[in-house]
Amino acid sequence: MGLRCSVRTTKCQLLVTSLCVMLLGFSIATLSTVTHYRLHFTLLSNISLENNSYRVIHHAAFYFGICLSMTLILAALLSAAATVRESQCLTAMGFFCFALAFCGLIPAACWRYTHGTEVEDSMMDVYDLVYEEVRRNASSFRRHELTAIHETFLCCGKHSPFGDTAIVEHKTCPSNQLRDAGQVYGMILTSFLWFSIHFSSNLERKGKYILRER
Repeated sequence: MGLRCSVRTTKCQLLVTSLCVMLLGFSIATLSTVTHYRLHFTLLSNISLENNSYRVIHHAAFYFGICLSMTLILAALLSAAATVRESQCLTAMGFFCFALAFCGLIPAACWRYTHGTEVEDSMMDVYDLVYEEVRRNASSFRRHELTAIHETFLCCGKHSPFGDTAIVEHKTCPSNQLRDAGQVYGMILTSFLWFSIHFSSNLERKGKYILRER
């Protein structure tokens, strides 16, 4: 009687664990989708530049998150089925899926450690390129993109050593942003589960950024 009760308790614990893993997989999938289609990220990713490195990171993060979430959900389903049916084959398949997820997280963690500011740098590079094109050329298409960036990120241009930026800011910044702007050293951007963005003062930048105080 005691052995049977112990087996049932173990099964319940395994089922609860599988449910938690499944919820984790759904959470990662939801977070990946929301982050991928959020305006702050899609705006910079969709800018048509010859060297838009952020677009590659943007899509790679989305597909990695979806693959990881599907692997965790599959592992949870197999583990739950193995627990109910007491199948060694299903148990082995479940552990294999967990191993795949773990092996995928290792290179992701290593990349995050060795490329801590690459996401922020790629975003800032896209902004720099668009800003300088508007400053030199005053293209209506680029001016529209720059205005959208300013409105989305609540920023208002930058101080550039390469020329006067007052004309650019006058054309691309709303009047309330020009009045209330305060100087900072970088744009404030939001992260999702596998990379966070830090404030930094990069010497390679072309100028200081101005963000509107909310």
